[in-house]
Amino acid sequence: MSNAVAKRLESIQEHSGISGRDVAQLLDTTPQTVSRWRTGQSTPQPRHLERLLTLEWLVSQLAAYYASEEAKLWLFSPHSLLNGRRPADLIADRRTDEVLQLIDQLDSASYI
Repeated sequence: MSNAVAKRLESIQEHSGISGRDVAQLLDTTPQTVSRWRTGQSTPQPRHLERLLTLEWLVSQLAAYYASEEAKLWLFSPHSLLNGRRPADLIADRRTDEVLQLIDQLDSASYI
């Protein structure tokens, strides 16, 4: 499974330009833990694995609209439709549905 987890982490970085430290922040763990997942020294606990897979899916959706560096800025910038909150904060608070709704609005071109 460690190779599969490493591939997921690479996919997240490729699509969003975020670092292992950012992933750790979003998943409520430490950068050292994410590094151990990447190298296969450990595997994520079920709750972290679920959040990791959700994050990968979310950033893959975002990749349809932004290049990786732009996606990173989008994730970490305040948005008026989120009452000034950053998508990254909502992801860390396990409120990814709100972020996905905002991404859906990108598809309808109602928010850029």
